Amino acid sequence: MLTELLQGVDSGGFLIIQDSASCSGRHLLKSFISAALNREEAVHVLGYDVGEEEMRDGLNGSATGRLHFHNAYTDPLGWTDQSACTVNQFCLEKLTHLLKQTGNIKSTILVIDSLSWVLRHLSPPAVCKTLHQLRKGGAVRAVIGLLHADMHQRGTVGSVCHLASSVIQVAPGIKGDEALAKITRRSKSGKVIQEEELFSINEDLTVKVQSKPSQPGLKQNDTEEQEVDPTANLTFNLRLSDTEREAKEKLALPFVFSKEKKSALLHSGPGSGRILYEPDANDDYDQEDPDDDLDV
Repeated sequence: MLTELLQGVDSGGFLIIQDSASCSGRHLLKSFISAALNREEAVHVLGYDVGEEEMRDGLNGSATGRLHFHNAYTDPLGWTDQSACTVNQFCLEKLTHLLKQTGNIKSTILVIDSLSWVLRHLSPPAVCKTLHQLRKGGAVRAVIGLLHADMHQRGTVGSVCHLASSVIQVAPGIKGDEALAKITRRSKSGKVIQEEELFSINEDLTVKVQSKPSQPGLKQNDTEEQEVDPTANLTFNLRLSDTEREAKEKLALPFVFSKEKKSALLHSGPGSGRILYEPDANDDYDQEDPDDDLDV
């Protein structure tokens, strides 16, 4: 699924790359930028975390002409009043005005590096509102954002990721050059697809999918522990041998009546007790009306 996402985010889509301090997602973000530039798409980057030189490093030089970097790294809060892009401009109206300065923006991809910087200075509801307007309003073709999940509360991360059509959560892989991508993709029909893939990034920023782990994060020691018999060290036996099982099946249970026992209980034999009743002369018993003596 990672390869499919690299081939192009759907129109109106919103992709989040979610990383942490243990595994950075910036290289994967640059792989998405490189793939979009190679498709001859225009890419606008809101740079809050790194400068323009670091962002362009490793990208194809012939394609970087379609990369428009909006520098919010040197003065993100606008203290010098000379920055063309600040965190306070993260709203639909100002972003649209900023992107229109370079031509038609409806066919471009907006990259936010990173959403965490914006969330640290603006309220989550305001950020979510702008993201929703960008996605549904058609201001740009697609939005890709980098989110440092360990910098925010779980509710904030969940609210932002709920708006996304695809979320890629990166984690360290088994080998040093590998990473694990936990992908959640929501189709327009509402169907949710989840996959996990091990991948590595080459020097030219192309992504190579290594494998699809059947049980993500499972190590060899964990597999051996699962194969250990939990009944091996018990002081009693939970299993029956063939002889014991045969004896169990032949055992007559006390609450199950055999045919002989049923016959003995239903048919009284010689010497069994019986109760005989002979009406007395004083008994006022009317066979036609047995309840005649009742005061009803």
